[in-house]
Amino acid sequence: MGSSSMEQKKLEMFEVGPCEDAYQMGFLIGQRFCDQIRSRLATDLIHQNQLLPFAQTPQSEPLLKALRENNQTKFPKYWDELLGTAAGSGVPVLDILLINFRKEILAFLPKEAKSSNADSPDDCSDVLIVSDSMAIAAHNEDANVALFGHTYLIKGTLPNGPSFIAYTYAGELPSCAFGFNSHGLAFTLNSVPPDEDEIMAGGIGRNFMSRDLLEAKSIDDALSRIHSSEISVGHSYNLIETRTRKIVNVETASRKRVSVRVIGETPFFHANMYLHLQISQVQDENSLSRQKRAAILTKQSKAEFLSLLGDTNDTKYPIYMTGPLLHTLCTAVIDLDEKTLSIIEGNPKKGDISNVFSMSSDELMLPK
Repeated sequence: MGSSSMEQKKLEMFEVGPCEDAYQMGFLIGQRFCDQIRSRLATDLIHQNQLLPFAQTPQSEPLLKALRENNQTKFPKYWDELLGTAAGSGVPVLDILLINFRKEILAFLPKEAKSSNADSPDDCSDVLIVSDSMAIAAHNEDANVALFGHTYLIKGTLPNGPSFIAYTYAGELPSCAFGFNSHGLAFTLNSVPPDEDEIMAGGIGRNFMSRDLLEAKSIDDALSRIHSSEISVGHSYNLIETRTRKIVNVETASRKRVSVRVIGETPFFHANMYLHLQISQVQDENSLSRQKRAAILTKQSKAEFLSLLGDTNDTKYPIYMTGPLLHTLCTAVIDLDEKTLSIIEGNPKKGDISNVFSMSSDELMLPK
């Protein structure tokens, strides 16, 4: 499915909070986006053909029980937010649980239950730099084509004052993609593929971990939250702090394994393979191809960063994706000096910026 056959809907933003509790916040989000959530669940073939059938089998019971208990115990507020989303959207809690724990469940599906395109690895791409002349994190948000048209922005205000903006997949906790908060802390995320032996069944879900990062006060606070969580499947976090003009790439795996790399003046490209955490991982040809292509492209200005993320030179594994299985939903550019988050819908080479948010330590500003 090419980009010409897909119409891009304007990205909607919903302001919510402060609420009396987390359940109410989730309920209001679910109520506001009930149509998108129901449409996503109905058209997401991974959900319909694999997650739901597996959830009906006896083999799924211990895994789902462990995921429920461990994540509810670690993050009771976010668990209530998830339940509120289900209630507000009027869909079964099981459906909301399955899409929020998609990565943590698919890794344990019986081989005979997996289809050839069971799960795309959410092939996001990031290019990062902190030099004397610029400090930028640019990110392609790539996902299964079923997610196209099923995303929105949440501007949440918490009861104790801080607020955040998060790019959110319909029905999921904010944000498994990217976001920033009024403390000046931002992040983008990259999926990584640890081998089966490196995954822990029933651990903390990555959606819960990233939801927690939206409330972090600093990079150090974010790292503390990451270190304290016994995650199930690996992930890569790009943590961005405007106040100190600092970016770090954090690669994680189960059993609390964490590796941190500080970003400097040499442009750093991260696709979907571990680069510095020593771990056994699946060799993803898509990611390896993008990594090789990025290595030969110039990366000396913001315009060249956008050109890189819009590159379609490799017809099989382009950096900017337009289907049939994977699609680049948008490109996010975080400029630490301007203190802005820009969201580009469409190929970033064209520079058509649809939303620009200022990132203030005092408040989150609406699109310019």
